[in-house]
Amino acid sequence: LYMELPGGRVVIELAVAFAPLHAANIRTLVRQKYFDGLAVLRVQDNFVTQWGDPNGEDASKAHPFGEARQSLPAEFSRASAGLEFTPLADGDVYAPEVGFSNGFPAARDPKSGQAWLAHCYGMVGAGRGNEAESGSGAELYVVIGHAPRQLDRNIATVGRVIKGIELLAALPRGTGAAGFYEKPEQMLPIRSVRLAADVPAAERSALEILRTGTATFAALVESRRNRSDDWYLAPAGKIDLCNVPLPVREQPK
Repeated sequence: LYMELPGGRVVIELAVAFAPLHAANIRTLVRQKYFDGLAVLRVQDNFVTQWGDPNGEDASKAHPFGEARQSLPAEFSRASAGLEFTPLADGDVYAPEVGFSNGFPAARDPKSGQAWLAHCYGMVGAGRGNEAESGSGAELYVVIGHAPRQLDRNIATVGRVIKGIELLAALPRGTGAAGFYEKPEQMLPIRSVRLAADVPAAERSALEILRTGTATFAALVESRRNRSDDWYLAPAGKIDLCNVPLPVREQPK
């Protein structure tokens, strides 16, 4: 997804393997230009930036969903069988095993046979109400603070920001409850959201992402676990899931 903001472009990679229904619904919303003209509604310090329809609670003013669904089955986890998974050696307090799946930070439980995405910095989730099936992908948030892993398996994690996170993380904090903006003029407008496939090739962001099931990535993890830089006097010998960098770069010309 390309989300165009006044300050530039945010690029979001959808996690189709973990949230296929939400990814499909978001694509439908985007192709209907649902998000165009909506806004960033909430910026809560050390937590999330959230965007959607400012009039979403008013049926007479809300953006129409068109062919998109207004609620979806909960996609909080999935079967781990057949899922590409690169485990991390150092363990975790939230899950029996953690690691990476095709570029996304993830966790799994061998006993239940389930896997799920982790709420690390830059991960994107679909807002919902109290009911598990009340989310649709029409209201999204991105993690901008210390990883709120308590949200894992409680909400559909639908992707991650791979470029432009600073455009969402550096916004003024909302002064209302939970970081919501209290005045319409405080909200940051969304100019448009498009699928990369629908954007002319010359206007696309040419990015390369280091996939996590590779020897290069394994070497990167080890280098971060045992820092050998001259500055480090006491290498940790461990690394937390959400502290492993997931490298993205502009495609060399």
